[in-house]
Amino acid sequence: MLILQTMNQTPLHQDSFFGQIFDQTIEGLLVADAQGSIVDANEACLRMFGYESKSDLRGKRIDILIPTRLHHRHQGHFETYTQSPSPRPIKKSPEIWGLRKDGHEFPLEISLSPVNIQGNKYTLAYLIDVSERYLLSRSIQEGEALLQAIIETAVDGIITIDRKGKVESMNPAAARLFGYEPEEVVGNNVSMLMPEPYHSEHDDYLKNYHRTGIGKIIGIGREVKGRRKDGRIFPFSLSISKVEFHDRQIYTGIIHDISAMKEAEEKLRQYARDLERSNRELEDFAYVSSHDLQEPLRKIQAFGDWLREREQEKFSEKGQDYLNRMLNAAERLQQLINDLLTYSRVSTQAQPFRPVDLNDVLAGVLSDLELMITRQEATIEYDDLPTIEAEATQIRQVFQNLLSNAMKFRQADRPPMITIRREEGMIDGEYPAVILHIQDNGIGFDPKYKEKIFSIFQRLDGRKYEGSGIGLAIVKRIVNRHKGLITVNSELGKGSTFSIALPYHQIYPSEQPEVKKYE
Repeated sequence: MLILQTMNQTPLHQDSFFGQIFDQTIEGLLVADAQGSIVDANEACLRMFGYESKSDLRGKRIDILIPTRLHHRHQGHFETYTQSPSPRPIKKSPEIWGLRKDGHEFPLEISLSPVNIQGNKYTLAYLIDVSERYLLSRSIQEGEALLQAIIETAVDGIITIDRKGKVESMNPAAARLFGYEPEEVVGNNVSMLMPEPYHSEHDDYLKNYHRTGIGKIIGIGREVKGRRKDGRIFPFSLSISKVEFHDRQIYTGIIHDISAMKEAEEKLRQYARDLERSNRELEDFAYVSSHDLQEPLRKIQAFGDWLREREQEKFSEKGQDYLNRMLNAAERLQQLINDLLTYSRVSTQAQPFRPVDLNDVLAGVLSDLELMITRQEATIEYDDLPTIEAEATQIRQVFQNLLSNAMKFRQADRPPMITIRREEGMIDGEYPAVILHIQDNGIGFDPKYKEKIFSIFQRLDGRKYEGSGIGLAIVKRIVNRHKGLITVNSELGKGSTFSIALPYHQIYPSEQPEVKKYE
């Protein structure tokens, strides 16, 4: 049916019906004689190899279309074929490569058929450019190789099982985790890696899943326990996915060992229990000690007052001085005991959080401090304050301690000037909070003590000012209970600014919350 050419290259029936079919076939067609010379090629073949006309190929050795590196192989194939010409099915790439006119190589698929015309033997080659298919196949192969490399080097264990629970593959991480060699596990039921009750329940679980489609682990993930080869039990996080692969179901399990995490969690829980017990014992000790000190202290004060009222005239001047010192010391001890009780009760006798209008709280504190404010001619300015979830009594204590401190540690040559400014902020970048800046013009302190002043019994001024050294410790403890944060900036002779961040709604941030201002 094809229009061929004779050995002397004279066209036969060039314009015949079959000649038109030859040239218009969309796949490449090439005719070669018994000596390996090209006799004819259709338009598709010319385009495939980058030639413009048939004259560019006629009479040329077929080697012109084959990369030089493959000439020796082609010669062997050609000799074998010419000795026993017969139809040959498609031979796929990458064994066969073509060479374009511009030197570019590309993969081919070829089928060969012998043709006899007028006693002359020819070979018809049917050519298919499979570059796209080859690139796709290569991409798939590279993807499979990459996936396999990822699985083999993955930190987490990866196990695949079939519909019946039989292990089909196990990566090195999973093998190390369970203490087996992969070949010891592959082919066996995956339940061999499970302790009871998972071991006995596994097959029924798979059956129920296949019957109902409801999975307790598949597509969900959970914490389970595994059994190593040596019998040890360990916890791990398991996530399972189902894949339909070639008309069958494959289940892939990703296994992450959480033994270290569980140990750390248990240590943390134990630490929290120990800390809670220690704090409770400390609070109980502070409360009991302070309470038990009240009775003998009251007797000291009572007898001291009795002596001062009835016997003071009988004392010498030095004796009267000693009596007054004793009563002053008893009064300071009374204040210390009361502050200790207040400190211990911040948590033990705390009340539930409720909406609290800070304006009302501040007004109550200013009323209590009215006499002190008047005597010192203090000026207190403040912004309108919001309503937050808090314990009113404790927030009142915060305001009272800070404002009374601001007036107590005043400059000798000027009246106290105190401002309370409000700013919007965030705790841990997530929880809305109000930030209160309480600034004074007092004596201030060296910034190196900015953390120390919140510790219990810390006094930077010695005994120059009255107080127990517990006031700011109480403030910090109350702020902490409200899941807030308190900081201070100060400079000697230039006053101090206490900044308190309190969440609008009670939250549970980290132990050291980060406070951010609204942009």
